[in-house]
Amino acid sequence: MARELLGKCLAHRSSGGTTVVRIVETEAYEGKNDPASHSYVGLTPRNWAIFEGPGHAYVYFIYGNHYCFNVTTRANGAVLIRAGEPISGTEIMQRRRRVNDFLKLTSGPGNLTKAMAMNSRHNGADLVRDRNLFIYVSKKRESFEIVRTRRVGIAKAKNRLLRFYIKGNDFVSGPK
Repeated sequence: MARELLGKCLAHRSSGGTTVVRIVETEAYEGKNDPASHSYVGLTPRNWAIFEGPGHAYVYFIYGNHYCFNVTTRANGAVLIRAGEPISGTEIMQRRRRVNDFLKLTSGPGNLTKAMAMNSRHNGADLVRDRNLFIYVSKKRESFEIVRTRRVGIAKAKNRLLRFYIKGNDFVSGPK
């Protein structure tokens, strides 16, 4: 699913306006067989959304600073959305983030959630049926090459090649 999400659009309709990004970087967490996955330890009050089945939002607070947005998969896995390319609502995102560097607007999981006003109240949202937070296929289809690398910023199972991004996209975070 981490590869399949690349190029799809993530939209959030909020009272502050609608924001849309094209997903350009993801990171897979493989559930009970992956010690870096939040579901590795089983069901907890923090990770319950992962166990809701595929296609739900798993949003959690990290480092006492920002939120991370994930899409749940089969077998209690999740795909972290690491970066997006702004498509719509750019002015809204810039106001929320208060940054002048357009390329840093939605590059990185914390920057993405802040720009799109996503937080813990979105945890568990059904990304197929929800009308305010959802993923869709753009009418504008673009071909691209996918790069596969190690995940970023983790200690456990760090050598697994489970990070994917669109080659050459300027909004990709981390090492390219």
